[in-house]
Amino acid sequence: MEQETPGSGARGALETILQNVDLSRANATPICQDTGTPIFYVYYPEGWSTRKLRTEIEMAVEQATKQAFLRPNSVDSLTGKNSGNNLGGDYFPTIHFQETDGIALTIELILKGGGCENVGAQYSLPNDELGAGRDLAGVRKVVLDAVQKAQGQGCAPGILGVAIGGDRGSSYYASKEVLFRSIDETNPDPQLAALEDRLTEESNQLGIGPMGFGGKTTALGTKITSLNRLPASYFVTISYMCWVYRRRKMVWQNDQVTYS
Repeated sequence: MEQETPGSGARGALETILQNVDLSRANATPICQDTGTPIFYVYYPEGWSTRKLRTEIEMAVEQATKQAFLRPNSVDSLTGKNSGNNLGGDYFPTIHFQETDGIALTIELILKGGGCENVGAQYSLPNDELGAGRDLAGVRKVVLDAVQKAQGQGCAPGILGVAIGGDRGSSYYASKEVLFRSIDETNPDPQLAALEDRLTEESNQLGIGPMGFGGKTTALGTKITSLNRLPASYFVTISYMCWVYRRRKMVWQNDQVTYS
């Protein structure tokens, strides 16, 4: 906020955002009217039942909706009917399961709003229109193109989750999973770390600014991961996350629960 010009739309938007944060913390109320799609990543010990874990998670989502921590967001795509409890079929909420070593159960949750989800993008390289080849220079071009096209519709300032490679599905999966990284965490791959910093810096030079009002703050950070791919394919997937960036992690081990 201090980087923006006093009296500007950008600074005013950031001031309102910070006031909203304070009010939400003080009143234990949702920070945005769109509480988003609940997306869970569950890492469970060997032998646990994913069916039972899904049931527990769905019960928790339903309870949170009744208590108004979550807005009813699950709508039948054919009838338009809202389920009223944030449940619907096998894909709402979205739950990814992965068996791990050890005895700890780890559940990570991200709430992804519809506005930022709408401006996510996937590119197949090479992209002749953008002059983007199958290399990190090409990745840079398509990510900046996605940010430019998003403008303020993704509720900027945003956080960019980027996956390079994989197939169409796994690339989207990984581009959201990488958003669980801490915003100040440095990528262990020096090439990707340098690209993350460059993309954040160059996104902030596009002049889009908070909520599209112009200014110096379009992106708060960029997180990139790389996946193996088929020789015939080179996907780059961008999951744009709004400024709210709602994440939560729970670890259960030896009857002890910790949150972060």
